Amino acid sequence: MNECYYDKRMDFFYNRTNTDTADEWTGPKLIVVLCFGTFFCLFIFISNSLVIAAVVKNKRFHFPFYYLLANLAAADFFAGIAYVFLMFNTGPVSKTLTVNRWFLRQGLLDTSLTASLVNLLVIAVERHMSIMRMKIHSNLTKKRVTFLIISIWAIAIFMGAVPTLGWNCLCDITACSSLAPIYSRSYLVFWSVLNLVVFFIMVVVYIRIYMYVQRKTNVLSSHTSGSISRRRTPVKLMKTVMTLLGAFVVCWTPGLVVLLLDGLNCTYCGIQNVKRWFLLLALLNSVMNPIIYSYKDDEMWSTMKRMICCSSEDRSQDRRSSRIPSTVLCRSTDTSGNYIEDGIIQGTICGKGDLGDKGNS
Repeated sequence: MNECYYDKRMDFFYNRTNTDTADEWTGPKLIVVLCFGTFFCLFIFISNSLVIAAVVKNKRFHFPFYYLLANLAAADFFAGIAYVFLMFNTGPVSKTLTVNRWFLRQGLLDTSLTASLVNLLVIAVERHMSIMRMKIHSNLTKKRVTFLIISIWAIAIFMGAVPTLGWNCLCDITACSSLAPIYSRSYLVFWSVLNLVVFFIMVVVYIRIYMYVQRKTNVLSSHTSGSISRRRTPVKLMKTVMTLLGAFVVCWTPGLVVLLLDGLNCTYCGIQNVKRWFLLLALLNSVMNPIIYSYKDDEMWSTMKRMICCSSEDRSQDRRSSRIPSTVLCRSTDTSGNYIEDGIIQGTICGKGDLGDKGNS
């Protein structure tokens, strides 16, 4: 029967992997990591709080897509909390942690990152359903959206708690990984591969959306002259999708690959030298999400600016700017074409030329 080591402190496990945490987290490296981490966390807290407040305050955002967007902001806010907890429980402190406290530290990170990833997947599926049905918003009711949000957090919490529930190496010390000294290597392989598969599914979904919109736009362009902005929609859409996918690839793939290599017990990959930098890179995704998903929406940005400046705009101007939700502003006589264009990015590429044409007509 294997011996279990639940009563050991983390120094026992770190020493087995020859990880000198004290030397690695001192001097200039420690200062740089803490400065970047502090700045990122502050930005995550402020920007994602503004996104959540904007969705709650502005009734124009009371739609399924924006509820999911607010939940994504909440997941990123939670990621900031997890990273703050990590900063106070890392470096030389790591070796003094109990097993349960170390599980909590890593569980918070795994939960926050899984919540962000699953939420992004749900948003992608929601957009796909809407676009294929040529609608601005999906037919999701508030109850269904609430159920989806609860499910996202249930999955995230479960994934964060899996090692604590038993999938660890405390009773099989030969199976311990290097980056996570009490995580089983098999779990790291499972977790990294699962996330890479989810990422691949997201890529396929967004590529399918883009190809569908491009095909529909070309068909419509051959039957109507349209506006200049509408003809440029495929280009703008490609830039938006490539920004989204590029940010995710840059921020997530390196860390997932490193975890996969550690799970495969690659002893010559030098993963200990890059682990903290890839962690910062993964954290960047929570920094970039508010920019990619929110700040490109003029109405969202306007709402957040009003909250920051603590000033309200003239009501008559507000009524003139939009009599209906911001994501429906681009509706024209070419209904199906604009529905498809607007449904992809929720008003971020709305044709201002179309509005001008309507105003002059």
